[in-house]
Amino acid sequence: MEFWLLLGGGFVLYLVIKSMKKSSAAQSRSSQTPPPKKDAWSRTSSSNRVSTHIDDDEDEEDFATFTISYGHEEAKSKNKTTGKWVRSGESISVKGHTITGGNFYFGGQLASLDGYGTEASLVDDTLKADNQPLTYEDDSLGYWPKYNSISDKCRGALLSWLASERNDPAAPLGYVFIYFYGLERRVVVDSIQSGVDDTEFKAIFEEILRLKDIYGTSRSFLNYATRLLEIMCLLRPNVVSHADLERNPKQDSVLLKHKLAKAVDQGNPIQAELALAWLKFIPDYNLRKPARRCAYEFSQMFIRLYVKKYNEGIVVKPNKTRLKIEYYPASSTLRGIKIPHEDLPDPSSLKGPTNKLTAIADECTEALDSYSRYLGKSDTSRTDIAAVLLLPEELNDIGATLGLSKFKQWAEDSIENKNGIVDFSEFWQFTKTPLPAKINKKESELIQSLAERAGLGLVPDTRYHHAKPSVDGKLVLFSEGHGKYFEPSQAFNETGMTLRLGAMVATIDSHVDEAEFTLLKQLIDHDTNLSPTEKRSLHSYLIWRLNTASNVTGLKARLEKLGANEKAAVSKILIGVALADGKIDPNEVKQIEKLYTLLGLDKSLVTSDIHNVTTRKVTESNQPTSKGFELDESALAIHESQTKDVQSMLSAIFVDEEPIEETPTSEEYDTDKEDIGIDAQHYALYENLINRDRWSRNEMDELCKKLGLMTSGAIETINDWSFEKVDAPVLEEEADAVYVDQEIVEELEG
Repeated sequence: MEFWLLLGGGFVLYLVIKSMKKSSAAQSRSSQTPPPKKDAWSRTSSSNRVSTHIDDDEDEEDFATFTISYGHEEAKSKNKTTGKWVRSGESISVKGHTITGGNFYFGGQLASLDGYGTEASLVDDTLKADNQPLTYEDDSLGYWPKYNSISDKCRGALLSWLASERNDPAAPLGYVFIYFYGLERRVVVDSIQSGVDDTEFKAIFEEILRLKDIYGTSRSFLNYATRLLEIMCLLRPNVVSHADLERNPKQDSVLLKHKLAKAVDQGNPIQAELALAWLKFIPDYNLRKPARRCAYEFSQMFIRLYVKKYNEGIVVKPNKTRLKIEYYPASSTLRGIKIPHEDLPDPSSLKGPTNKLTAIADECTEALDSYSRYLGKSDTSRTDIAAVLLLPEELNDIGATLGLSKFKQWAEDSIENKNGIVDFSEFWQFTKTPLPAKINKKESELIQSLAERAGLGLVPDTRYHHAKPSVDGKLVLFSEGHGKYFEPSQAFNETGMTLRLGAMVATIDSHVDEAEFTLLKQLIDHDTNLSPTEKRSLHSYLIWRLNTASNVTGLKARLEKLGANEKAAVSKILIGVALADGKIDPNEVKQIEKLYTLLGLDKSLVTSDIHNVTTRKVTESNQPTSKGFELDESALAIHESQTKDVQSMLSAIFVDEEPIEETPTSEEYDTDKEDIGIDAQHYALYENLINRDRWSRNEMDELCKKLGLMTSGAIETINDWSFEKVDAPVLEEEADAVYVDQEIVEELEG
């Protein structure tokens, strides 16, 4: 019975099991006295064949024969020429091939360093080589190929490759490895033991980098090439270096271990970039998907948080474990290589420092989760506004260089040249989504977030101005914005209400006089209770009001509840603005009378109110005197009102013009469980959830509370329904959040 078994590393196990025919007597002897055995592992050739025989003195057919082989024997060569290194640029002819690239060993005698056979890369011109194209290969080109053990045809193909530019990615990787073995030996043996000058050393470094770029799609070749490059950086750091090898080390990086060891030995803090490299090196820590998918953003955030927390970096005390630099060669003929290095501590596996690094990494990963999930969808890009808005605040500058740069330039031009006035539809184009039919909470939050990320303020901002824009209306942008921690004061709300009423009067005749505008501006500028941010916001709010159709939604109902004193204060505001330009005509009086009626005030009081606000009485023709009038500042300076009731009233009537639509209730859905398979309450929750990819646990609890549902049960019910419809859950529940799988949403709605 025979078996051939292909093992790792190119070994072939040939197993022969001979049939065992024994007599009953022999069986009896065997059971009584164990036969003697010979432990006879022996190497049957100088290179690659090991045979094992376990013999019985009386019946050798009782035993098995094992043969372990690399696959092909080394060719016998009578070439006694000592192998030499052919330098780059040196021309040599081999079997009809003129090779000018050099960088290989040539001759007949160059021993393997493991003590068995010949150097794998040695090109022996006395061995037969059939002329073949460089793409030819056969089964002799095993895992650890050698020039003297591959077939004649493969040797011919290898010589064709050596004579070429050595840059054809279609060339079998075995030829590249045989060539690489020579470079490897030149570095880890010759450059340490004999004279390899710096010029040649650097040239070999660049050659390996070139090969890595061409053949690095092979993970095996990439790893071996990277390891050799690192060793070269350690051997001659003043000659060669490579920043990317230091920034993005593999988990077995000797270069990273050495750099860490040097920093600790010298008592230097671990700087941010080295800390990031150390994080990637930690053997038992794997970066989660957001860190891998958003590698650049993760790196930037890690560095910033690390510097924020540890300034120049953590300081690690030298430990007792000593640094070991071990090199694992690609060539099977380079065993037992020792790389010289300093006696240094090895802090790479210390738990204290690495725990600090992984804590920051986890924080970064969590912050990038929503951003990563967005980029995981099809047809998305880092330059999408929706993506930029999901970036953590620590990365605002990155967002500005991605999707915000054009928007910010457009917005700043509008502020400089148009007083910040822009069409809503023009602003919305930067979101790269269809223009909505109506502005609700989702749309309001999107435009507010976009303005904030660009470092700008937006009017109206539903959080502060108690108003919202219309799709066919205007927005006003202003520099610096409200800031992260802005909270409007009582004075802000009161002045905002005054501006709203004033703008209503100023726009009665569809024309805003400069004097009217100046008066309303003075209300802002002269109020010492307003902060600079509040004043900037209110100036933009005034501009928006004067460029937006008047709307009294919410005012009339509240004004009707006011007492006589409060209504008198409101009337003074209206008349004061109307007279700001120094004149008033009968048509304007009629419009003010209509406004009085609309607001629940007595329109017959308009004329007397005009007389009371001016220092000079209006003539019978309703024209003021040539000297104009002096504004009764006590009426307009509402913060100096004699009664707190008026102040409270002003804040009370500064309310939303139109409520922002928020969480829908189950009554809004005409849902028949028999039709869609789920009740109205849970469907209402589902419809609201699918507007976002991620909901915090608190947000989820609040949504469920409004619909009278328990969070865990609601998630289970919706997922059961999703399983019935598309055989997959639509919600993913984690400790602090609930995620919506938008791909499943599309299937459910398909």
